Amino acid sequence: MEVYKDDFKFPPQGSHRLRIIVVGAGIAGLSAALGLHKAGHKVTLLERVHEIAEVGAGIQVAPNAARILGRFGVLQEVLDKANVLDKNSLRRYANDEELGTAPLMPEVGRIYNAPLCVIHRGDLQAILLNAVRKEEIDLRLDSRVVFADPEFSGKVQLANGDEVAGDVVIAADGIKSDLRRTIAKAHGHVDHAQPTGDAAYRILIPRKELENDPEALKLLNSNTGMRWMGPGGHIMAYPIKNNQLYNMVLLHPKPPGRSDEETWTQQGSKKEMQEFYQEWSPLVRNLLSYVPEGEVKEWTLNSHAALPSWVENRTVLMGDACHPMLPYVAQGAAQAIEDAGVLACVLSLGGDEVDIPTRLKVYERLRKDRAEKIQNSAAETRLALHLPDGDKQRERDEAMKSGGENPDLWADRDWQAFMWGTDVMQQTVEGWDDLVRHASGTSARNVRPSVF
Repeated sequence: MEVYKDDFKFPPQGSHRLRIIVVGAGIAGLSAALGLHKAGHKVTLLERVHEIAEVGAGIQVAPNAARILGRFGVLQEVLDKANVLDKNSLRRYANDEELGTAPLMPEVGRIYNAPLCVIHRGDLQAILLNAVRKEEIDLRLDSRVVFADPEFSGKVQLANGDEVAGDVVIAADGIKSDLRRTIAKAHGHVDHAQPTGDAAYRILIPRKELENDPEALKLLNSNTGMRWMGPGGHIMAYPIKNNQLYNMVLLHPKPPGRSDEETWTQQGSKKEMQEFYQEWSPLVRNLLSYVPEGEVKEWTLNSHAALPSWVENRTVLMGDACHPMLPYVAQGAAQAIEDAGVLACVLSLGGDEVDIPTRLKVYERLRKDRAEKIQNSAAETRLALHLPDGDKQRERDEAMKSGGENPDLWADRDWQAFMWGTDVMQQTVEGWDDLVRHASGTSARNVRPSVF
């Protein structure tokens, strides 16, 4: 693709071969397994389910993730399955007034030398899974990790009693990670979820449901993202699956009595959804009326306090296991893929004089502040998008119309540059000496990149 330009040379093999255990075969774990294998390591990937099924809905693959997927050799397959959006339209909830537009492709691709696209989460996971299966990666399904050794020395025990030993354990087992809680406890931290008060409906409207509504069909046939903002909620919508499905994520106050459990598969009520958005524009109401009965999923949104550390000896967290993201800036998958890119670097650069705990501390130093800053920006964006009608809402709308600093950080150019323009793998390579020195307290003698 002409907007994808990358001079970064991914290593065909590291200078030392490690035995790496990755726990969890979601987007984070699959990305890590693929990247680490390409760096020359022996990877065992443990997944608790006996079959990996397509779940979820649309997600964004931002340029900071796309460039790493390119290095892992799967970007073209992603683009073949994805929709490439040309812009995002910011709208008032009640009358569809356009407050501004955020140009996307090809402009974003030219700026950041990597594309932005949207794709069904299941398609992205399937692409990564197929890539893993083509390589000499030991993928073990029905392998639930129940215990990590107390010294965090690179061993895990499975539910069937088997022990798996390696040099490094990477916990990519998601928001309910057992290893997250274990590492938190090792650092004296009690990990718990804090309800935000919000929930999200996730719906996918098939083309056949929209064929008699020209206005709705126009949205499906476009490659434009839509963002409606209103009191207490907002909607993000765009086409996926080659414009065969219209993907909508609808943020709203969590209904009283609803469980705080975080799950993608909780059944939601179409009637309750329509009631909350009954004062929104006719276009929004019409779209919601086309949702097939029984096809509304509701996802409770919780925040999680930052952990004191992501690392304990030879065990490290990645993805939702260490920085679960609220959906307001669409960086959940991207930050997990960044983790994978940095892990592929820190476990491959230099020689044997840099020990594994130091390498993992370098990863934490590179990733923790950045991921948590983006994590916090999602909460800030939530406040801006959900303002009630009034003076603050009018100030927000005027700011969006002016084209300057945007209260919606996802659409703000400076924030986009921070999110999308940062090349974390390049940062790792260029800063390796200093990063090792800070992590270990010693000079990184003779550990300039030998494999990049």
